[in-house]
Amino acid sequence: MISADLLLHAYRNAVFPMASPDGEIAWFSPDPRGIIPLDEGFRIPHGLRRTLKKGAFEIRVDTAFETVMRACAVREETWINEEIIASYVELHRRGHAHSVEAWLEGRLAGGLYGVTLGGAFFGESMFHEVTDASKVALHALVMRLRARGFELLDTQWLTPHLETFGAREIPRAEYRDRLLACAEKPCCFAD
Repeated sequence: MISADLLLHAYRNAVFPMASPDGEIAWFSPDPRGIIPLDEGFRIPHGLRRTLKKGAFEIRVDTAFETVMRACAVREETWINEEIIASYVELHRRGHAHSVEAWLEGRLAGGLYGVTLGGAFFGESMFHEVTDASKVALHALVMRLRARGFELLDTQWLTPHLETFGAREIPRAEYRDRLLACAEKPCCFAD
């Protein structure tokens, strides 16, 4: 297991772990780095607006953290192995890793998890079992971060899916400056 102290040290220094196919843990610090702006740069795609208006999903926070992680790991290629799961579950127990979950009719339909450090949230992965569930969770995450004074939402890399929400890339040096400016900010993610 990766110690919680080592994980927090890594995140504070713009580095994060991923398991390789052979099970070894590799450490990454992409340049450029993907972020989702928490200000007016965040976009809600038209289809998601319709889904949000229906209000079918119930949002919960931290009620199924390990289940969300395990659901995120179910894909052809994954960087989430048992060592990663055990490490982040311990980080969750210490109050630094969180899940945002979209529930539908009493069933977990999608969600995401990530790590908090001061005013930064480091998005790790998301999944969905029901169309738009992970998007609803991402929207809920951004609203929660805004309401609680967070300043940075890290996506690690930029993907076409995240671009639809306004995600963009910034140079690692700029990312590190932003992280340094908000890593000690007293923000509280959990209730």
